[in-house]
Amino acid sequence: MLTVAIPKGGLLKDSIRLLQSVGLDFSAFLEAGNRQLQITDPSNTAKALLVRNSDVPVYVEYGQAQLGIVGYDVLREKAANVAQLVDLGFGPCRLSVAVKASSPYRSPLELPLHGRVASKFVHCAREYFQSLDLPVEIIPLAGSVELGPITGMSEAIVDLVATGNTLRENGLIEIDVLFQSTARLIAHPLSYRLDTYSLHDYVKQIRETVSQVAAR
Repeated sequence: MLTVAIPKGGLLKDSIRLLQSVGLDFSAFLEAGNRQLQITDPSNTAKALLVRNSDVPVYVEYGQAQLGIVGYDVLREKAANVAQLVDLGFGPCRLSVAVKASSPYRSPLELPLHGRVASKFVHCAREYFQSLDLPVEIIPLAGSVELGPITGMSEAIVDLVATGNTLRENGLIEIDVLFQSTARLIAHPLSYRLDTYSLHDYVKQIRETVSQVAAR
């Protein structure tokens, strides 16, 4: 049976809506009080796993799911061995460098040598500053990285930004963008190559749906 890894959080509703458009109904995940982490489509042709966004590529890479929907930011950070198939277009955000608005820094290259940068995206942040040939200390944080500059623990942060409201409310400003991110359809490479559970048909339908939405 085809298994799809679906992300919790902000991408959930759009992911379920997209899958419904190709005949896969996992809307039970949206029901109030639902605590199930795995459900089967009413047609009994596929099942879905409800997992954290950061875990989607892990389930796909290890073959517990043949398809998955995940943010591009997570793919860049995890560097998982999965096939990236379709830019789904929803969940737009960007990975940015931000500092306190009251700081003197208006460009990453103005940050001090061996300064500190707090981030959940340690791999992406390290890769970015290496590309600038700017040595910094990356401080891994799992929670509100905005507190890094506010408390003085770091000069800057690297974090996801959607509207920018959280930054503004905490007195921070963006000074550079590493990359833009949207949701992506991914697949287990071998399963996709072998067309397991008619993966190619589902991917084709999803591509057509995304193209139709983009054309509106």
